[in-house]
Amino acid sequence: MSEAWRRLGEPRAGGVLLIGDHASAHVPDDIDLGIDAALLREHIAIDIGVAEVAELLVESGAVDAAILGGVSRLVVDCNRDEDAPGAVSVASDGHAIPGNALDHDGREARMARFFRPYHDHIAATIAAHRPAMILSLHSFTPSLASDPEQARPWHVGVLYNEDDRLAAPAIAALAGEGLTVGDQLPYSGKLLNATMNRHAEANFIPYVGIEMRQDLVGDAAGQRRFAGQLSRMCNKLALNLAG
Repeated sequence: MSEAWRRLGEPRAGGVLLIGDHASAHVPDDIDLGIDAALLREHIAIDIGVAEVAELLVESGAVDAAILGGVSRLVVDCNRDEDAPGAVSVASDGHAIPGNALDHDGREARMARFFRPYHDHIAATIAAHRPAMILSLHSFTPSLASDPEQARPWHVGVLYNEDDRLAAPAIAALAGEGLTVGDQLPYSGKLLNATMNRHAEANFIPYVGIEMRQDLVGDAAGQRRFAGQLSRMCNKLALNLAG
């Protein structure tokens, strides 16, 4: 356990590892972001539903272990390259984050305290217990305040970059659940895939990025429903890998 990450379950060589970069809205007491506390309940601060769905997947045995980010993405966004401006963002979806206007030393301190320990723990876990598959779990808002006209009708998105071994089977499995599936939507894994590029693609470990629509996982019933759908998807992907 660390302030930079939280682990659920026990990693297993040849198992399934879940990674949730944005599963927490926690802001340490000694960090002042300079924002209304109500924003910490919004999508700019946390991927709503991810922690709860991850816990259910571990409890069900569909996933052996989950590594979840320990702080809000507004403190540090671990699904970015370390030198990317968005790793410590000064604005998100039209909201200024004045506490993130850091000098070099301040930014370096954030990276050393949160970003690097998080990724170091993932790397060490993979090195000690190489999984057969990694599930990257995120959620997306149905609408952006900065672009309210943008339609986001998908129930779930499937993201990937160069390694697309699990993409088509995942899309088929989720479509078979009756979900409207976005292939590389609402984002593209070709453009935003930093954690999976680093820990999955660089190690040639099959993976899939899943983006759940937040209004579908905002309560316990929706979280249970999505966990069941993702559990069945994981089982099908495991069979696909075994075949």
